Amino acid sequence: MKKIILLAFTFNTMLLSAQEYEYKLVTCIESIVPNGLGRSRIIDVQDKRNFKDYTSGHTDGRNKSDRSDIRVENFEETKLLNFYNLGGIRFENIASNDAVISSKINSLATEGWELMQVVSGVESDAGTNDGQGIYITRIIFKKKKQ
Repeated sequence: MKKIILLAFTFNTMLLSAQEYEYKLVTCIESIVPNGLGRSRIIDVQDKRNFKDYTSGHTDGRNKSDRSDIRVENFEETKLLNFYNLGGIRFENIASNDAVISSKINSLATEGWELMQVVSGVESDAGTNDGQGIYITRIIFKKKKQ
């Protein structure tokens, strides 16, 4: 009986430890600025930050650190093509970006990262003669902690 209880406890402990994941975000920014003036990139942060270091309570009103401490300088920046050029929308550029982004996703998958979720949004002024904006896509991955 003791062996069964010990075996069950060990199995439950293994299951709980298997649920520990780390998460990674990769951000794709694709410019909607015409004439090739925008900048489109994949951003993959290589540094880690603890949000608690930059969080303050409403009771004391003090931050634990300066905003400049948040800045990350260690990241990968992969070039993408802009959606527009002088001739208008470039479907070739969109297809090229899809190939590069797919390559990034496949590379992370071979490193053990599992695609978990994709979240995207658009920013545009949309005012008179608006020709500016960005598509931003955050790709969220997870991997079991080692």
